[in-house]
Amino acid sequence: MAVEKRKERIMAELYDRISSQFYDYHAKRGDVQFFVGFALESGGPVLELGCGTGRVLIPTARAGVNITGLDKSMEMLELCQEKLNKEPPEVIQKARLVHADMRQFDLKSRFSLVTITFGPFNYLVTVQEQISCLDCIRQHLSDQGTLLFDVYYINLKELTAPPGTDIVSKTTPFTMPDGRSVSWGIRRTRPIDYNRQVMEDGLYYDIRYPDGKQERIIYTDPFRYYYPFEVEHLLARTGFKTEAVYADFDKTPLEPTIPAT
Repeated sequence: MAVEKRKERIMAELYDRISSQFYDYHAKRGDVQFFVGFALESGGPVLELGCGTGRVLIPTARAGVNITGLDKSMEMLELCQEKLNKEPPEVIQKARLVHADMRQFDLKSRFSLVTITFGPFNYLVTVQEQISCLDCIRQHLSDQGTLLFDVYYINLKELTAPPGTDIVSKTTPFTMPDGRSVSWGIRRTRPIDYNRQVMEDGLYYDIRYPDGKQERIIYTDPFRYYYPFEVEHLLARTGFKTEAVYADFDKTPLEPTIPAT
């Protein structure tokens, strides 16, 4: 258990360090400003599912919006709290963190906006998990509340990549405050399950410690890729009405000839 706890802590630290680099690599993300803008329009309160280490949550709190961040990783939440503690009191009081699973939670509160930023919804690999999450969200939305979320649509190049392929090539190392030198990449670890639309790529970190010791840590988790019509069907099945579907964070409408990023 102690070994697993150490691994999760390291994963959280390094994920926090590479998050902006990763999203910039994967697409030209303007997602922080996108989500903060909608939070301001909603007036709050906001619930962010899968808040991680606060990449979107903290800027939302800085904008003056009350926000609750929910995540199943205690290590991620601990790092988020450490970052929050460095903020001015008026920012700290705008944020609340909750350790819970997005598939089943009860906060006994309602929100004008619920958000899921890049990734978390894709880790719900079964229809039952997806519906359970969406049902929980509906129970937590105010009467005129809005769900705003980002899902990853796979591209054909990634669909055809065989096991052993680097989806993201090993990056230039960066240095952590304690002197660790870290590079990372994403590798296809096993064949895609096309029937379930599930892939299991590995996010790996190669770490060189100041004393010369080297270590590789790999994080793998089943990841469901979606097509746009699937998401709209899921929303309709759980009582939502789709108001807009965007191809990117500049609010470009998703059209047949425009690939979603």
